[in-house]
Amino acid sequence: MSTDKPVVIYGASGYTGKLVAEYLREYSLPFLAAGRNSERIKQAMEGLPGRETAVYEVAESNHTVAELTELFRGASVVCNTVGPFSKYGPQVVEACIAAGCHYLDTTGEQDWVRVCDEEYGERMAERGLLLAPGIAQMYTTGEIAANICLETPGLDTLDVAVFWKGSPTVASTQSILVNAALSKAYYLEQNQYVEWPVDGTCRQLAVPGQHEVGLGLPWGGTSHPVWFKRDPRVANVSALGGVLDRQLMLGVPQIVEAALEQVKDLPEDEKFRVLSEQALAIRSEAPPRENQRVNISVDSVQASGPLGHVHCVLRGACNYKQTGLMQAYAAHHLVHGAPRRVGFGSACQAFGHRELLGVLQSFGLVAAPVVTGV
Repeated sequence: MSTDKPVVIYGASGYTGKLVAEYLREYSLPFLAAGRNSERIKQAMEGLPGRETAVYEVAESNHTVAELTELFRGASVVCNTVGPFSKYGPQVVEACIAAGCHYLDTTGEQDWVRVCDEEYGERMAERGLLLAPGIAQMYTTGEIAANICLETPGLDTLDVAVFWKGSPTVASTQSILVNAALSKAYYLEQNQYVEWPVDGTCRQLAVPGQHEVGLGLPWGGTSHPVWFKRDPRVANVSALGGVLDRQLMLGVPQIVEAALEQVKDLPEDEKFRVLSEQALAIRSEAPPRENQRVNISVDSVQASGPLGHVHCVLRGACNYKQTGLMQAYAAHHLVHGAPRRVGFGSACQAFGHRELLGVLQSFGLVAAPVVTGV
């Protein structure tokens, strides 16, 4: 089947997929809610806030390039929330190329972002399509803060720290564990990728506005080093992330170390199966709907150069809602206008960091940035 809906949410029954649907309704954008189980999708959509004013259809598809191509045909944009993206993303991108759709996703997997850049970017550009992985809180919000810093000329080094308070979804837990166990993490040094030391040590980080020191990990390397690798203003990028729960952070390296030990001698497909089972043991149910007073985020970027320094802090609420909103806005923009670039690009490169900040502020999810050192 093809669709007359301009946007496809692939993975619409998941926690993040439902939020994308919620904000597409806010933008009055009709959408196709798609995935591998139509009954689960129907149930998810029945709980959609404001469902009576949402315009959507439900579709089921096997995860093959041929079926996904037919599913996407007629749409303008695909919002992909099906991870781990390094395993399930290639089929979706290939189908987008074949069907002529822009591609957005919510990944935090650095290896997948690099694959998008190095293997699919040119092919998408040849078709005039945007390939924008990683449009999500923890990544795009940090990128917004970095670009605010870079409005000051002469800064070439970005030190990114992202903190959040809340529980990861089932899909996020799986992606985090699989990515941490099977992939290397890199930072950027003089425009070259350098591997983070594999020592499992949490690094102490200053949390803006707190007396207590926070803890951070490379968290797969994040998207920032990839996005800024070809930015002529930037030479060095490192990014660390942490949950604002010290005891939980102290336990993460042990969880990853135990997972690595268990799968070290297994073939790749078997490793993925075992790690997925371990992720389900950690998180098997969706977290509750976010609470504005409980689920917070803090993005802190220290930008420096030979003769200057700027610090930008972005405080937000409801991490997953931020993700759903940015996905919906990106889809809205692409349906109604051209992006600032085609091929591989970040949210800020495609839509503008000040524009994205304004969207998040207009929905009450991010405060005004606090910028010092200018």
